[in-house]
Amino acid sequence: MAYADLRQYLAALEERGKLKRVKKAVDKDWELAAVCRQLFKKIPPEKRPALLFENVNGFNIPVAAGVLGASKEIYAIGLETDSVEGINRKWEHALEHPISPRMVKSGACKENILYGDQVNILKLPVPIWTVGEDPGPFFTSPYVITKDPESGQRNVGTYRMQVKGPNKTGFLIGAHQDASWHIRKNNQQNKPTPVAVVIGADPSIGYVSVSKMSEALDEFAVAGALRGEPVDLVPCETVPLEVPATAEIVLEGEIPANALEHEGPFGEYTGYMGPAGNEPFFNIKCMTFRNHPVYQAFISQMPPSESSCIRAVGREWPLFKHLKHTLRLPVKDVRLKEAGGSGAYVVVSVHKQFTGQVRQLMYGIWSMRTGFGKFTVVVDDDIDVWDDFAIDWALSWRVRPDRDVYIEKDVQAVGLDPSQGPPSVPQHHPSRYIGSRVAIDATRKHEYPAVSLPPKEHLDIVASKWKEYAIED
Repeated sequence: MAYADLRQYLAALEERGKLKRVKKAVDKDWELAAVCRQLFKKIPPEKRPALLFENVNGFNIPVAAGVLGASKEIYAIGLETDSVEGINRKWEHALEHPISPRMVKSGACKENILYGDQVNILKLPVPIWTVGEDPGPFFTSPYVITKDPESGQRNVGTYRMQVKGPNKTGFLIGAHQDASWHIRKNNQQNKPTPVAVVIGADPSIGYVSVSKMSEALDEFAVAGALRGEPVDLVPCETVPLEVPATAEIVLEGEIPANALEHEGPFGEYTGYMGPAGNEPFFNIKCMTFRNHPVYQAFISQMPPSESSCIRAVGREWPLFKHLKHTLRLPVKDVRLKEAGGSGAYVVVSVHKQFTGQVRQLMYGIWSMRTGFGKFTVVVDDDIDVWDDFAIDWALSWRVRPDRDVYIEKDVQAVGLDPSQGPPSVPQHHPSRYIGSRVAIDATRKHEYPAVSLPPKEHLDIVASKWKEYAIED
């Protein structure tokens, strides 16, 4: 049965030993971020829990963090699948069989409604994440809802939001994001862009919000398929948009037409500070929320992080499907390495059938989306893409650099990539979006000698009798 809301999901995590309640009082302006970072440093993924900070100094609202992607095991619980291996099956089914959302008259998100000057987001425990560098608190897990003013197509995405006052935030929305196109279309008509922002919802909403899919797909319909039943939506109070009925907090308002303000910098998924610049801003006209709301945040910044985990899991299957089923390439496995922000560093294994097929694969990866495969490594299907040593071994002994390394210049780059320019170059300066990429063909190009290992059957025999050797205590 689908999770009704964030609260039911938190209960499921706790029941499985994957949620820890932090009862100690914490300061949201420095301590909370440090605790979250130590969570990733000190606890291995298979044991890492999500966190619920129950006592945030100066606030009566708890903060949930890591609840979507402190680990792949937690991600699997969010999708109600029995294993990490089941995640891809869930995504495959959801993308092919979306379930349209269902409109309802009202929902728990309407238990409290504030308008105009009553709105005060400073009463929300929004953390400061990169202390000493961020200019203030940032929302890291907003599910931002906009619509194409021409087609009416809805989009749900996640973008950083800088708190600028009681009823105002900044936005950083990438130039090629769907919401950015919606804003530009409205700007051309000198019209504001209606926006609704959801903070805290059932996990399927979060997973689709950070994933990349066809603009023809309604994220709420894909979320419905992930959860196995329609997402209930309610109309907003002040803008022509719809939001999940059981959302914890909803902010409604507009992005003014053709207006920009200074925004940033902010500690980004690259592990570096993302540059500041002039960006759109969000005037909040209405805030609705549940009784005793829960504030949800993504643990982002330096990878590995919650955001790098959920981006990797949500993107690996669409990329695999694109290569395997759309382009019909003999791909075995795909990995988006978290060190590359789950996009910049791609490793793919392939059962190569002919010379030149690896180059087809490289261009297939690059065609998927902007920013995929700044570094692309293609290995044979005997190499486990999840084994870093095996990848390094293939790079060391199956690559002749003068023949097998391909560099492409003057291609589209990711603006948040710190190698594109110093922090003084604004976020949307054109120079940040023209870069280069590298592909390495680490497959065998000719017959190789036998590997220098004992025969597999001998290794298997010894493995079956390992305890008899009394080598390990």
